[in-house]
Amino acid sequence: MAENPQKKRKMIPTPPPRNNYQMWVIISLLLLVIGFSMFGKGNSAKDITRDRFDTMLSDGDVKEVLVIRNQNLVEITLKPEAMEKTKYKEDQSAPAFGMPASEGPQYKVNIVSGDAFITHYTDLENKLKEKDPEYQKIGYKVEDRSDITSFIFNYGFLILMLFAFWFLMRRMTGGGGPGGQIFNIGKSKAQLFDAENKVKITFKDVAGLDEAKEEVQEVVEFLKKPSKFTKLGGKIPKGALLVGPPGTGKTLLAKAVAGEAGVPFFTLSGSDFVEMFVGVGAARVRDLFKQAKDKAPCIIFIDEIDAIGRMRGKGQMPGSNDERENTLNSLLVEMDGFGTDSGVIILAATNRPDVLDSALLRPGRFDRQISIDKPDILGREAIFGVHLNNLKLSPDVDAKKLAAQTPGFAGAEIANVTNEAALIAARRDKEHVDMQDFQDAIDRVIGGLEKKNKIISPEEKKIVAYHEAGHAVAGWFLEHADPLVKVSIVPRGVAALGYAQYLPKEQFLYQTEQLIDEMCMALGGRVAEEIIFEKISTGALSDLERVTKMAYSIVSIYGMNDKIGNVSFYDSKGGDMQFNKPYSDATAERIDEEVRKIIADAYQRTKELLMSKNDQLELIAQELLDKEILFQSDLERLIGKRPFEKQTTYQEYTNKSAEPSKEEKTSEENTEA
Repeated sequence: MAENPQKKRKMIPTPPPRNNYQMWVIISLLLLVIGFSMFGKGNSAKDITRDRFDTMLSDGDVKEVLVIRNQNLVEITLKPEAMEKTKYKEDQSAPAFGMPASEGPQYKVNIVSGDAFITHYTDLENKLKEKDPEYQKIGYKVEDRSDITSFIFNYGFLILMLFAFWFLMRRMTGGGGPGGQIFNIGKSKAQLFDAENKVKITFKDVAGLDEAKEEVQEVVEFLKKPSKFTKLGGKIPKGALLVGPPGTGKTLLAKAVAGEAGVPFFTLSGSDFVEMFVGVGAARVRDLFKQAKDKAPCIIFIDEIDAIGRMRGKGQMPGSNDERENTLNSLLVEMDGFGTDSGVIILAATNRPDVLDSALLRPGRFDRQISIDKPDILGREAIFGVHLNNLKLSPDVDAKKLAAQTPGFAGAEIANVTNEAALIAARRDKEHVDMQDFQDAIDRVIGGLEKKNKIISPEEKKIVAYHEAGHAVAGWFLEHADPLVKVSIVPRGVAALGYAQYLPKEQFLYQTEQLIDEMCMALGGRVAEEIIFEKISTGALSDLERVTKMAYSIVSIYGMNDKIGNVSFYDSKGGDMQFNKPYSDATAERIDEEVRKIIADAYQRTKELLMSKNDQLELIAQELLDKEILFQSDLERLIGKRPFEKQTTYQEYTNKSAEPSKEEKTSEENTEA
């Protein structure tokens, strides 16, 4: 599934940048504080008593006296030479913002009354003049001052709180007017695509989902011609649930439905209903359906609906009010609240259908569940065809081969492979993207980034070589094992020191013999280590994990074990069987015994096989140590062709496509006649 990059998009003008009000407010406050600190008078003056002022005046250190009548304050400025005295240096602290202390005032005296101080000061100067005729009277200045600095520091906290409250309310209300964010908190967050910004995606942009497209085709036809169904008394499904693994194209298919129908398209995520305020989710659901009815016929698409559609009553404290459940209840009511001919179709997508509430899935709400699985080889070829349109390709690039080498890949992974191939080709300064670039991109997606600079000791490299050779030989001589494509001992990813790539046959049913052969092939690496080195390493961790899961599946899920019988303990609803097992402890012990027996038998069978093929194991391991990467052709050259005539999915597909169709046969017969 891919959106065609060659489709032309409607250019939406970039909105102008919004003014950063917070930054301007912070800068203004800083400038205000700096201004008052630098230009405010008396900001660093020290409080002294009137007796000490009298002493300063008697010593002749005072330069200027300023009486601030309305504040009952006296500011004293000393002479520059007096500032050099030790007793004054100790009093003065560091000047604020670099202002010289000599500019003063350096001291201040709190007084009871300005008139009383003036009288006292005049009497003191007269006495000093009588005692010393050479004494020069300084005099005084009187002024009234409004101290804004004091007002700000006294009431600044209250002012800042009021300003912060006003600013917050202004931001929440979107500028102070009605219709702002605080009043729109219950409004739907759905993004609307209508005639102005129509959805440009169509079914041509969706590849590999032929069956799913047929399912939703009825929705498109109903939206285009509703009378075609209603005149016969039929009712179109109210909703369709798209279910599938991540990356398979559920969202893309929903957009393609809207693009084909040409109707308004509301799209949002399930998490858009979730809010910290009680009742907001339900309000947004009601507002969404109100807007949809006004725009009918239209489509509502809710992505990841499991965010609000989980089963009710689970994981909830007794007596608590679950906001998510209230939102789900509102959604259920709204889905029942409109008529079948209203023209509102609901599409939803999830990859967790097992956790959805049963009331949400009942007929009348989501009538259909459309399964969107990972594509098969035909679907992958179609998806590669969409993504390869925009690349400059080499003539050797074949979409069929790429589809065959990517089994189990979803649409998003295929898009990642094509993009990685283009990046690799550009990194190598190529003019076109060739098959080697795609091979390297597939290796990177499967095994991880190649660690060329990873330091590995020769002993570890030898262990890895024999380990991978064990996988290769075991799979080569086991009938039901997947054919090998590539084996490598180049480190990749986080902890992978080597890996083997196989080309599995795409099938849905497996027999016991096939599962046992897969287990033997997975155990080939551990067995090879034991045969060659008579020791084992931790390199078989992922292999043992896979083997253990397969063995437990054989015994407890698929009912393929004679001792346990035809029973299955698989919980299709996804319940937690860890704490509530549907069997007794004796059965659990028997299951464990049978699992160990199956794994032990597979291990012994693999050991006998590799010991009989010891020469082939040595050849492949030594070749791996020399070349580091071997392909299927190298194995055929070293140990001969596989002894089993078994076509791969790719071979079957190419042979089938090479055969002439019925129409071609008929035309050939007519030509001969």
